[in-house]
Order: sequence, then structure tokens, then C-alpha cells
Amino acid sequence: MPLALRVGRHFFGRMNSPSRDPSRWERLDERLQARTRIFELLAVTYRHPVRALTREFSVIRAPDWVNVVAHTPDDRLVLVRQFRYGLGEFSLEIPGGVIEPGEDPVAAGLRELREETGYTGGQARLIGSVHPNPALQSNRSHFVLVESATRSHDLAWDADEEMEVTVLPVPEVLALARNGGITHGLVLNALGFFEPLWRETRRPVI
Repeated sequence: MPLALRVGRHFFGRMNSPSRDPSRWERLDERLQARTRIFELLAVTYRHPVRALTREFSVIRAPDWVNVVAHTPDDRLVLVRQFRYGLGEFSLEIPGGVIEPGEDPVAAGLRELREETGYTGGQARLIGSVHPNPALQSNRSHFVLVESATRSHDLAWDADEEMEVTVLPVPEVLALARNGGITHGLVLNALGFFEPLWRETRRPVI
């Protein structure tokens, strides 16, 4: 059993003795509350199997997303700085966007990278996936690493997109992630998947 799970069971077992595994709620039905251009808001009814308790919960059904770590031949990462309406402020991020229905995450990542920054690359692969917020959202975010990224295309922004494209050394980007210069949670996830891979390639040959 993983250490984190053993510690968690020990901690919660002491607080709520006797310890037992949490129950899986039974999903009964759902109804659409609102539909937007980006996501659907659902009211989903669940029933607890032990307590015979029925509750309605809000769930956001959105498409899967992709975020792209584009690594250049001179050991830099491609970043975009754009205004984010949720914050009402600018945000420094890696390229990314919505995965179209039926689209492969790697293909979607290459498309978003090309459209937002004009960069394309050689090898591209999936390096991780997460659930952005399982408490409310049902979708996943996928992280794609593109190696040997170079500027090769014109920009192809959507109607409301406007970005500053910049390229910074990998250590500088990782420092920004640690000191609050990058605050987008999914971007931090992507860099967390990327960093050990990057450090592995920098190990000296003995």
C-alpha cells in the first residue's frame, strides 16, 4: 500500500474509530440546469448506500483540456501571457486549450501550440493527466510534452484571444512556478510532470 494511503488511513482512523473505507454513492439521475458555450451545469442526484440518504449535487460537465510543455532545442520553454476573465488579471501560462470531440490529446496539444504560438515540434507525447477539480468537474486535463519546438507558423488565434508569446530558460520557468510568478494550477501540474523528465536528461554521464 502506498505510504500516503497508509498515513491517511492511520490519521483518519484515529479521528473516527473504528476506521472503514468510504462508501461509493449510487448515481440516480441528472438534469440540465444550464448550458453555456464552454460547459454544462448539471444537478446530479446520488444516494448513499448505507445511510439511505439522497442528495443533489452540482456537477460541471466540460470537454477535456490539453496543456503543452514545448521544449526548445536551446533548453527553453514556450509561454503565453494573456488576460484571464475569471481573475480579471493577466496570467503567465503554457499553451493549451479544449480538446475537440474525438480528438487525440497529443494531436490537440500540437494544434493548440501551433495556433497560439506558431511553434511546432518533433517528438510529442503524453506525460500526465489529472482531474482539474473532482469535487465539481467531470473532465480531465492532459499534459503533452513537445520536444525540439521551433517557431514555424503564423499565429492563428481565436476571436477573443490575444497573447504575448515568450520563451524562457527552463530553470527560470521552474523558479517562477515556485515563487508565485505562475499561479495557474494546471500549468503547475504540467511543470511538475515535466521537471523530473528534464532533470533526468541533465544527469552527467559517469
